[in-house]
Amino acid sequence: MNIQISSNFKKMTGKAVFAIILFILVYLLLLSLAVGITVLCVIGGIALIAAKPSIITLGLGIGLASLGFFIIIFLFKFLFKQHKIDRSHLIEISEHEEPRLFSIIREIVDEVQTDFPKRIYLSSDVNASVFYDSNFWSMIFPVRKNLQIGLGLVNTVSEQEFKAMLAHEFGHFSQRSMKVGSYVYNVNQVIFNMLNDNDSFDNMMQKWANISGYFSIFVAIAVKLIHGIQWVLRKMYDFVNVSYMALSREMEFHADEIAANVAGYVPLKESLLRIDLAEHSYSTVLNYYEAKIPENIKSKNIYREQEFIMNFLATQNNLSFRNNLPVVSELDLSKYNKSKLTIKDQWASHPSTEERIKALELTGIHKTGVEKPAILLFEDQENIQEKITEKLFSSVTYDHSALSLDFEEFKKDYVDTFNKNSFPLEYNGYYDDKNPVEFDVNNCFDFDSTETLDLLFSKEKGDMVYDDIAFENDRNILLSIANKSIDIKSFDYDGQKYKSAQAQDLIPKIEKQQNAIRERIKENDVKIYKFFYNEALKKGNAAVLKEKYISFFKQDSEYEDKGSLYNNLSMATAFISVVTPFKQIKENFKALLPKEIELKEEIKKLMVDETLSSEIPAQTTENFEKYLSKEWEYFNGEAYSNDNLQILFAAMNDYYYLISRKYFLTKVDLLSYQMAQLEPTEKLQFSSCLTP
Repeated sequence: MNIQISSNFKKMTGKAVFAIILFILVYLLLLSLAVGITVLCVIGGIALIAAKPSIITLGLGIGLASLGFFIIIFLFKFLFKQHKIDRSHLIEISEHEEPRLFSIIREIVDEVQTDFPKRIYLSSDVNASVFYDSNFWSMIFPVRKNLQIGLGLVNTVSEQEFKAMLAHEFGHFSQRSMKVGSYVYNVNQVIFNMLNDNDSFDNMMQKWANISGYFSIFVAIAVKLIHGIQWVLRKMYDFVNVSYMALSREMEFHADEIAANVAGYVPLKESLLRIDLAEHSYSTVLNYYEAKIPENIKSKNIYREQEFIMNFLATQNNLSFRNNLPVVSELDLSKYNKSKLTIKDQWASHPSTEERIKALELTGIHKTGVEKPAILLFEDQENIQEKITEKLFSSVTYDHSALSLDFEEFKKDYVDTFNKNSFPLEYNGYYDDKNPVEFDVNNCFDFDSTETLDLLFSKEKGDMVYDDIAFENDRNILLSIANKSIDIKSFDYDGQKYKSAQAQDLIPKIEKQQNAIRERIKENDVKIYKFFYNEALKKGNAAVLKEKYISFFKQDSEYEDKGSLYNNLSMATAFISVVTPFKQIKENFKALLPKEIELKEEIKKLMVDETLSSEIPAQTTENFEKYLSKEWEYFNGEAYSNDNLQILFAAMNDYYYLISRKYFLTKVDLLSYQMAQLEPTEKLQFSSCLTP
């Protein structure tokens, strides 16, 4: 394989090499100064002792000499630092255990012309990576890499897609020029070590200072000098890191091209587009079982459940399937992102998926391969899935022996929960990220509506919602650019380049467009109300529908105030996580009391709220009753009462969850009742229009 290095890659490599050279020069300068200071300190210390030998001058002399040595040690300590990768969550596999998997890895290694991995590990997540233990000497002596394969990834790709992803990982190490990235990475690690990894060094200086008051004087001076060195290194870290990130992005493009040469560009493209869905499905299963910990329930095979959820969500979103895998298009990836603002992120280590796909398509390389599921590469797929699942759940602490949930029971519970927490599909996602806009239902007199369901909830109407969200996000980012919270030189908006100083001028234009969109959304919401009001009239339910709208608008207006109580409590207790004088702590808790009184009153209302009668878990009820039982003391003179604070925080978090839950249930109740006014034939006809 002979892939040409792009001009941009060469440019970024040149910048990275320059950054390395500059760092070396700065480091040598600092080292020279440190050696000079050390020599002067040692000479000064000896001269001081020789001038007037005594216990005092001996202490001062040794302390002075140690000052320089501490600076030298600080500048050299990175040489002995080793970065070891935690392997506790990994399972190593051998060629004897998995011959087919090793065979395909050997094929890729030979084609990419790189070294076979030192060891191959399986992990639980949706990822594949090459890793190794590193230290400063890794820049000089070659280190064999290990391969980590996430079963959550293998479970959601075809064999050819898996081959493309592995080729991408090995591609990072297949060209000599790629080693520059390794050098820049190690330089970054060196600087990071001197800036942040100083616990053992600080302890050593502290122990030395504790030996004698004389020593502590010079330790304090050494600390000041080291802080000065760190200021210089921090500037260098930013400069080197920007170069490293720019090179890293080019390395991704380069590795993608290698993968395209091995497996064709389409398999890598399709796996990149699907990976968000795969990760979301995996995370959904984890979150599901996290909620089951109090019930002592775990999974027997998390990957069977991941696959089910991925396919279920794909069906819900009308995605097509090929070889039993969902096909995610670029349109699916970006249909909710209507932003017109583009900011080049100089700190990003990877290009965006869209950028990678565009570069992949330019290769135009097509190759045929095996389209069967990649998980079939394993000798006993179900056994390895269950083994990794068991490894994953072994770190969870249960009150009693955990029981594995039956797969059919999982499916039923998940689907029931999903439906319970979803809006009717007939709305076409219109209400997924918006609420009915408030209007005066008592002034809606003209109910002669010619609108139809497919027009009210068309793609165009849904796009208005995401246009509004995009305008709001773009406006907030531009405000941050204008007040310099985001420090950039330029940005693109709607295809036009602007300097950061022009951000403020764009905001009124965006606000005008946003206001126009919001008026159209409100107009559509009024039409929706009129449409369903007419349908409700036919069934004699118009008054009920109207009352549900009034109830929702009331809940909508109250929600912000109730949320503000939680936010105020969070801010009022923020001092707990920082060092605060005892007197101030007592005053802060005294000031907290009125907010607690208000919280307790709101909790009492929630506990008897009919909307939440079947929604409050037993643990939440127990938390509330405990919190309401007395006035808790959170500080006993010189220490926090952590157990009592946990009672407060549990009550606060449960309160916030329940006010959010009540809001959601009120919205679901309105939208479900509204849709129930239609005849089944009308809903069926509209649903068929949504199917591609």
